[in-house]
Amino acid sequence: MPSRLTGLVAEDEGLLRLELVEELSAAGWQVKEAATGEEALRLLSRTEACGEKIDFLITDIRLGGAVDGWQLAEAFRKVWPGMPVIYVSANHIAEDRQVAGSIFLSKPVDVESLIASCRLLIAARG
Repeated sequence: MPSRLTGLVAEDEGLLRLELVEELSAAGWQVKEAATGEEALRLLSRTEACGEKIDFLITDIRLGGAVDGWQLAEAFRKVWPGMPVIYVSANHIAEDRQVAGSIFLSKPVDVESLIASCRLLIAARG
């Protein structure tokens, strides 16, 4: 059972976001959620201002709004370098945009693989 680390799911598909939040919560993590990149950035600012931390990010690459998953991951990594990032998308991955130490999973997402990937990245970070 993972410790009470906090993850953020940034996904514009409401049903998928709900499923991911529920499954990650059931696996023992605290989970915050955002439907757009802008919403996720606001959450980043509030979390940082409160002295709290987000331990891992799961983001769709194409989010509704002007901020995509690539930009979101880069913004989070500026605040928390080395933070585990899992990209989830039905689109082709542009490996040159992927932050170091991240994983890409194709949609439809296998939730067990997603949870295993979270555990792997968190363990690798130490």
